[in-house]
Amino acid sequence: QVQLVESGGGLVQAGGSLRVSCAASGRAFSTKIMGWFRQAPGKEREFLAAISPIAGTTWYADSVKGRFYISRDNGKNTLFLQMNSLKPEDTAVYYCAQLIGGPARATSSYDYWGQGTQVTVSS
Repeated sequence: QVQLVESGGGLVQAGGSLRVSCAASGRAFSTKIMGWFRQAPGKEREFLAAISPIAGTTWYADSVKGRFYISRDNGKNTLFLQMNSLKPEDTAVYYCAQLIGGPARATSSYDYWGQGTQVTVSS
């Protein structure tokens, strides 16, 4: 059983930065592609970024490319998302997830999900 726990969300002004983290339980973390998603009220869950097991490959959504950076620490079973130049439209609940199979950008490829952490960007 895999458990994912996000943390680090909060309130930040537009233009600011925030780093959210995802602590994972279980031995499989270092062998799995991990991803970050977000969901704003009334909208579908949106892919943001994903990273391969040894961090050799990353994928980003066009909406966050150049502003958000995904990384991982396999020794600490932790996934990170550094978010820079935040905009009010980045306001959402942010989720981490573990890929079970399929394309890294597809929500349906992920099985285990965290409970989410709220990020609010004020204008």
